[in-house]
Amino acid sequence: MTEQELLKIKSDIDKSKSTVSELKGQETALLAQLKEWKCTTVEQAEKKLKEMKSEISVYDEKFEKGTEELKTKYNV
Repeated sequence: MTEQELLKIKSDIDKSKSTVSELKGQETALLAQLKEWKCTTVEQAEKKLKEMKSEISVYDEKFEKGTEELKTKYNV
């Protein structure tokens, strides 16, 4: 191998180390966000999301029903 090829490999390794460091930082931040929702795994977060979407759907239906009742009551 030539010196130039070795320097290229060294540069690639350095870039990879930097990328790995960035990804570890992102992982730490994402895990901290999961903990805020009392989740420790992606699977738990997906389950929590499904539950929250279901709750939103229920509240949305109640809101729509209430809005229709108000429109009927006040002829709006």
